[in-house]
Amino acid sequence: MSVTVLRKLDPWAPPLVLMVVIFFFSAQPNLGSGLGWIDHVGRKLVHASEYALLCFLCWRALRTVLERTVALVPAWLIATLYAVTDEYHQQFVAGRHGSWVDVAIDSMGAAVCALLILRAQRRSVTW
Repeated sequence: MSVTVLRKLDPWAPPLVLMVVIFFFSAQPNLGSGLGWIDHVGRKLVHASEYALLCFLCWRALRTVLERTVALVPAWLIATLYAVTDEYHQQFVAGRHGSWVDVAIDSMGAAVCALLILRAQRRSVTW
């Protein structure tokens, strides 16, 4: 591969790696710790956080080709669409199920990230 091709792929490596990690854990039949509602709430917070991170990493890659603020919408959209595919994937894993509630939680995590980036940009914080 030429150096030019590697430079264009480089910003996309972190979000793609995170997508692979999400896919791997989604393929596990049971991630419960047995702590009841604490486990349930904890997993939802982790889901929202991982999709916030995915949104950030996608935004970071997209801002190399789009204006910073404009890149927020497709970054959120990529994270949300990946959440949809993640829940669809879980329907085929024994012991797991897909849920639109989880898609909403993941999407809200990505939206919080996008809003925090927007707020930081308005305050002139450079990334």
